[in-house]
Amino acid sequence: MEIIKATTVVGIKHNGKVSLGSDGQATLGNTVAKSTVKKVREMQDGKVLVGFAGSTADAFTLMERFEAKLSTHNGHLKRAAIELAKDWRMDKYLRNLEAMMIVANIEEMLLISGNGDVIEPDEEVTSIGSGSMYALSAALALKKHAPHLSAEEMVKESLTIAANICIYTNHNFTIKTLE
Repeated sequence: MEIIKATTVVGIKHNGKVSLGSDGQATLGNTVAKSTVKKVREMQDGKVLVGFAGSTADAFTLMERFEAKLSTHNGHLKRAAIELAKDWRMDKYLRNLEAMMIVANIEEMLLISGNGDVIEPDEEVTSIGSGSMYALSAALALKKHAPHLSAEEMVKESLTIAANICIYTNHNFTIKTLE
């Protein structure tokens, strides 16, 4: 799968809370187009968090579809994610959209891709975007070796580490937490 550049999104479930955060950078080629993009959103009256990486227009289209699937399936996160992934992979129009999503509620967190993937992470930590492997490594280490930190603190520190390394990730963070 092609690596999607220009963002980092990381999610962590820890001690009964889930936090999802992203940087704010959007790039056009090798130029920063905007540094304050909000890539983490709330849905279902604040019960679901969604973060996206990839083409902004594509991500907004997918978020609208995901929100519709949530409504159709009475807020059932996994069922909505599976139905979106099926449509995304099979629909002639959706198949060409270039983005990835992390969706979470207090019970579960899932990564959704256009390849039909709906992945629930083993360690309750996941990430997407160009800085995702830096953020994921940091998040896994923090969860294991600094369990006294909150999910939100771990997300912030993971994003900071990614932003210090990845040129497509900045320090303008949006972090949302469900309790």
